[in-house]
Amino acid sequence: MNKTETNEIAQHNMHPIFKLLPGIILAGILTAISIYLGEQSWFIDIGLGALTLAILLGIFVGNTVYPVASQSCDTGIKFAKHYFLRAGIILYGFRLTFQQITDVGATGILIDALTLTSTFLLAYWLGKKVFGLDDETTILIGAGSSICGAAAVMATEPVINAPASKVAVAVSTVVIFGTICIFVYPWIYQLNMHYGWFPATQETFGIFIGSTVHEVAQVVAAGHTIGPEAENASVIAKMIRVMMLAPFLIILSAFLSRKIAKKNGTSAQKNKITIPWFAVIFILVAAFNSFNLLPQALVHHIITLDTILLAMAMVALGLTTHVSAIRQAGIKPLLMALILFIWLIVGGLFINLVIQTIF
Repeated sequence: MNKTETNEIAQHNMHPIFKLLPGIILAGILTAISIYLGEQSWFIDIGLGALTLAILLGIFVGNTVYPVASQSCDTGIKFAKHYFLRAGIILYGFRLTFQQITDVGATGILIDALTLTSTFLLAYWLGKKVFGLDDETTILIGAGSSICGAAAVMATEPVINAPASKVAVAVSTVVIFGTICIFVYPWIYQLNMHYGWFPATQETFGIFIGSTVHEVAQVVAAGHTIGPEAENASVIAKMIRVMMLAPFLIILSAFLSRKIAKKNGTSAQKNKITIPWFAVIFILVAAFNSFNLLPQALVHHIITLDTILLAMAMVALGLTTHVSAIRQAGIKPLLMALILFIWLIVGGLFINLVIQTIF
């Protein structure tokens, strides 16, 4: 083997790495902008966090200047969308501890479980029976509304192999109605304080916020507007809801496997259940984090890294999403998300009041 052939082989072996770099660098730049904007008071006040801003910025760039650079960046962007997402979901476990579950007790857990289950089942019924939407759009909107917004949509995407356009549609509904929640919930709280429609303290109203509002950032914004007790309770309730993401994905995978078996006329045993390994590791990481074995400074750095990875995945999703595809989805996904938004407020409040009365 001569020197020229050796150099060609070396260049061929290094080639995939160089193909990844342009896309990852682009995603990194847009992520840095998103994180910076997410730390500005104006965006904090309206509950637009780094992840939401990342996908919005990605969609904007993806539909303007990105097509010029897509040929050189696509490989890295696809890599970020696939692998950074899974790594981000795993590291998300460092935001949670099992002690948070005991802080709100059985009442908070039951409220979260009932709200999540009822919202997703309603979403599935609406999507399939009322609006006639496809499975992917229905499940993604249901996951985003019932669990934790854009992060839940992104985590569900690998389980159902949904295209970027449908993921973007689901995320957009979360952004729209979750942002509205930031203003509606404090308004409901103030009206209730004046008229006394139902019994509520800052803490119980905070649990109501955490169990029904879409995004973590939106929960923080709404709770903060009401007061510190509401903010603390809402964040804990929301984190427990986030923790339910892993069992939700496993149950969803089993459900889809049975559905495929029924459609194909085969036994359920012959259809392999795809267990989302990243969701299982996510729970294990949360369990590990519950022992407080790592210094808080290190955990803080891990959470920062997690935000970066998730934001890069969101940017990658946005860059590969075409606005025309979202427009083609029509008004039905938005109407479905609107009904879920109303259910989360009215039905979620009913669940909160009943459970708090019983316990």
